[in-house]
Amino acid sequence: MNDIPDQNTDGTEVDPVLAPAFEQIEANLLEKGFSFERAESMKPLLEHFGLEDWEGFAASWNRLGLDRYMADGGRYRRRRHATYSMQPGSITRKRHQPHYQSRDHNLLNGGIERWFRPMEDSIAAHPAMLAILRSFGTLAHDLTDDSERPETWHVEVHQFRIEARTDMSGQPTPEGMHRDGVDWVLVLMVSRQNIKSGVTTIHDNKRETVGSFTLENPLDAAIVDDHRVYHGVTAVEPIDSSREAHRDVLVVTLRHE
Repeated sequence: MNDIPDQNTDGTEVDPVLAPAFEQIEANLLEKGFSFERAESMKPLLEHFGLEDWEGFAASWNRLGLDRYMADGGRYRRRRHATYSMQPGSITRKRHQPHYQSRDHNLLNGGIERWFRPMEDSIAAHPAMLAILRSFGTLAHDLTDDSERPETWHVEVHQFRIEARTDMSGQPTPEGMHRDGVDWVLVLMVSRQNIKSGVTTIHDNKRETVGSFTLENPLDAAIVDDHRVYHGVTAVEPIDSSREAHRDVLVVTLRHE
């Protein structure tokens, strides 16, 4: 376990210049249960929380391991995984542990412990990672009622690369429309290379579509209240079959410890 000193996970006041953008994200989440944010608004917010060396952070997606747990037999997904404990004033990386989802939330791959390669230490403690955790923690703090706000959030972080070929489409969410069984979900675009589609869809409790958008540029983001909406992403295909094609995202989830 590694303690990472932090002072910005407890509802720290956002820079007044950036406050309107932050408040709009919160308003969207309160009203609709999700918020789609372009990089133009996310980048300054993350920089306020300490974002640095994005290029070095993003390059680590070239060093992920194959996901060997795909029940559909697919070999199109690469990933690394880390868990943290986050409370006011501190972020602590936990000992490496498996990722588990019940089959209620993941009918395809749920019901078993899945051990993925651990996130590299330098990436788990990278300024970009800490900025993402701080900003997301502040949102969760602000949007959770005092009576329900936990002393500690359990945080899971997944680096995903979805690869696509002409003979194998890449499935960002092979389980289909789903909830993750947590409180809050952040999906942050890292890179799109030579792919088409990959449309994010948001669905209400009746599973009817209430939102649709595409994460296109680095730092585009989708933020989801997992209690209120379902989400999914359509398959990706290569534009040019002669070139490598992939979709890289960071997924962060928060739930009560």
